[in-house]
This record gives sequence, C-alpha cells and structure tokens, in this order.
Amino acid sequence: MTSGTIRTGIGGWTFDAWNQTFYPPEVKKKNQLDYASRQLRTIEINGTYYRGQKPETFAKWAAAAPDGFVFAVKGNRFVTNRKVLAEAGESMDRFFATGVTELGDRLGPILWQFAPTKKIDPDDFGAFLDMLPREQDGVALRHAVEVRHESFQVPEFVALARSHGIAIVGALHETYPAIWDVAADFAYVRLQTGSDDIETCYGGNELSAWVKRPTTCR
Repeated sequence: MTSGTIRTGIGGWTFDAWNQTFYPPEVKKKNQLDYASRQLRTIEINGTYYRGQKPETFAKWAAAAPDGFVFAVKGNRFVTNRKVLAEAGESMDRFFATGVTELGDRLGPILWQFAPTKKIDPDDFGAFLDMLPREQDGVALRHAVEVRHESFQVPEFVALARSHGIAIVGALHETYPAIWDVAADFAYVRLQTGSDDIETCYGGNELSAWVKRPTTCR
C-alpha cells in the first residue's frame, strides 16, 4: 500500500465575504495570506490567469507562507484561450518569465484551464502538452489541465495526458464534465458546487464524504 500527502486548500485568499466567516477581526487585509496559509496546506493563485505578475510579487507570497506550504498557480489565459494551442509557445514563455519560480519550494502544480467551448483535437492538444516545461530556473514543474468540454470524455484524452504525466483536474461542477482518471503521480480536485448559504460552503455529510474518498482510493 502506498501513501502520499493530501493538501486541502482554497482558490485565492481575498474575498470580502470571508472577512466575516474566515478571517478573525484583528487580521488586516495585508496579513490575510499569512493567516490563510497557516490554516490550510495549499492555495490556488487565480490572479495569474487574468494578468501577469512580477517576480517580487511571487517572492513576497513565498515569504509569507510557512515551510511545507505550496501554491498552485493558474496559467495565464492567453496561453490556453486560443484556437491553435500549438501556437501558444510565445505566450507560455512570457508567463513563466513573470517570475513564477520565485515561489521556489512553495511552488506546486501549474493549472492550465481551458474554455468550455474548447473541443479536443488530439494532435493539437498533444503539441500543447509537449510544450509544457518540466523545469524552469532550476525549479521542477508539474502541470494539471482542466478541460471543460464534453468532447474530452474519451479514453484518447486520458491516454494522452497519462503519456505526458500531466494530471487531469477532477472538477466537481454543475455544468462541466467530471473526469476522475488518474494520469500523473498526483491528483488535483476542484470543488465548485458549494453554496454561499452554508458557512462551510458544503454541508457536513458532503464534507465527511470527501474526507473519506482520498483515503479509500487505490
């Protein structure tokens, strides 16, 4: 029997509603990452999807988080939101040049999210996976892909991701397809059906079920 590390986290850390439900009153906004990174084991950085950051920003985030903590970083939309993925090389280079590796040992997987309208093209998608760097500035890189079109629900896609060692995001969403196949040496799950009417986002029974799932998977 093998064992591994299970990290539970959140997508981002600056949400106004959390000022009443998650952050204590004494925690100032500038210190929210310090606090959140000590309550959880990972945080997904979503801002990188919309705009480029600066190396000093990544370095500041790394310094704020404790030892053993890792960030997942969402790849920029200009890389994935295009008709021909094989032409994304320049945009991908530009993304990594923003200083992602300043996170150092606090850098977890890079998440590449695709639009719901993006259909599978095995040759083009394979060319994209070929471009994903496995190392940058001496820092090892891991990648996960989140596809949102039903055309990806085919064995060919799973085989393609598996041949590259790229994780397929298991996304629990009301609309997008859920693909739970394991394709890499790590798994990435995004839960996106929680309710704002519930303080913990998911009810007790749902949370208990998710606690059991990782420990019962083989």
